[in-house]
Amino acid sequence: MQEEEIARSAALEQRHWWYAERRELVRRTVAGWPVGRALDIGCGSGGNARVLAGLGWRVTGVEHSPEACRIAASRGLAVVRGDGTRLPLRDASMDLVLSTDVWEHIDDDAAVAAETARVLRPGGRALIAVPAGTALWGGHDVALGHFRRYEREGLAALVRGAGLEIDDLWSWNVLLRPVVRARRRRRTAPESEMEKVSPALNAGLRAAVMAERVLPLRRLPGVSLVVTAHKPRGARR
Repeated sequence: MQEEEIARSAALEQRHWWYAERRELVRRTVAGWPVGRALDIGCGSGGNARVLAGLGWRVTGVEHSPEACRIAASRGLAVVRGDGTRLPLRDASMDLVLSTDVWEHIDDDAAVAAETARVLRPGGRALIAVPAGTALWGGHDVALGHFRRYEREGLAALVRGAGLEIDDLWSWNVLLRPVVRARRRRRTAPESEMEKVSPALNAGLRAAVMAERVLPLRRLPGVSLVVTAHKPRGARR
């Protein structure tokens, strides 16, 4: 992702409905898990890492972009510049590995999955979110430097292939999928969809995603896929 896009995303994330609900997804998923050491791979400007810190986790971010590192550090996050496929951390040193909307930016996603498993202690958990559905591929993906979007079966195989056991795998942002698909059919030029929206529209879009907390939609196609997994306690690495 270009540095200009990273700076723009950092400016948007405090109020934008998508970032706000992604932070809430992290909070609701992790709340109740025993706290310890957490790693946020591709932490960006640190929004999700700050959620973990607020829940009591000792968080380190790894980020490839110099601009994102600078912003995250300015917000008080312990961040290391590094590559998700070669994490600068010891084996079995983390209780939680978080990575939201990062794997699609990495050509060798099997390597980042393997590194996630390597740095997790036996019994440690992973929380991964990725964009879903090859049918939704469009100019937005090109503009953000995505290599792919994921289908449920492929993501499950990738996580299991790294040696992790899946606890849950579900769709997120289901209600807005038809809107996203229609928009991408109209707008094919490489252009990010992360842009300012009016307060009223922002509230409406956030309400649509919030409704999924109580509606039985998790097994239907969505805009994103989310997986929770753990490293088996008998694993050697």
